[in-house]
Amino acid sequence: MPPAEAPIVRIRDLVAGFGPRNVLDGLSLDVNRGEILGVVGGSGSGKSVLLRTIIGLIPKRGGTIELFGRDVDTLDEKELRIIQRRWGVMFQQGALFSSLTVKQNIQFQMREAFELSDRLKEEMAMAKLEMVGLKPSDGDKMPSELSGGMTKRVALARALALDPEFVLLDEPTSGLDPISAGDFDDLMKTLQSTLGLTVFLVTHDLESLYAVCDRIAVLAEGKVVAQGTIEAMLANRHPWVESYFRGRRGSMLAQQAGRKQAGRMANRHRGPMR
Repeated sequence: MPPAEAPIVRIRDLVAGFGPRNVLDGLSLDVNRGEILGVVGGSGSGKSVLLRTIIGLIPKRGGTIELFGRDVDTLDEKELRIIQRRWGVMFQQGALFSSLTVKQNIQFQMREAFELSDRLKEEMAMAKLEMVGLKPSDGDKMPSELSGGMTKRVALARALALDPEFVLLDEPTSGLDPISAGDFDDLMKTLQSTLGLTVFLVTHDLESLYAVCDRIAVLAEGKVVAQGTIEAMLANRHPWVESYFRGRRGSMLAQQAGRKQAGRMANRHRGPMR
């Protein structure tokens, strides 16, 4: 049997925090190539701290982080820059530069990473806008002119600017109405399948977990206390996991998912319509 493909991210015994407090305390987790991994946990459990530690915005206090098979502690500055071009990040509020147009926001990383002609940067920015479902004319708008849903899509387009293999998304559907959130879920799943992306998705949105995630990791007490599929989460008896996934809203979604699955199975048994 051939060896399993190495994970894109391999974290072991990670310690990170602020001041005297360790928010993450001995956390271990893998992110496998091609999956959408949903990361959930209560307020203050360290979801966003974990994301920011992976990309180096928060220095770790202990443990190891391997990205694309390389221990980040062993990388020199040039090697680290090369690794950084292989991921894209979307922050919770979009974090767009307010003084730049949508197009200039998307082009920002292109200008930093490569020497490209203005024409090529224009074409690449337009391609990213189309990829996330926006119109070419949206490229000339300022961030202040965008709706919440459009801001999220522009932030995603910027995260995809360098054609990354791996994207990290921090609460991408927070603040969106249910229709916009559902549209964004569909977009994430489409991009995963068409681009082969690996996605690290920090979220508290149960519907997103059901709609797009291949696997879920639950953070509590500074560690990963549960991980696996939705079905595994529903069977888990950790107090927080049980409360979150088998609470009133979680139970409703589980029932809906069960009905959809039953409908798909019934259609298979009926065979093609004549």
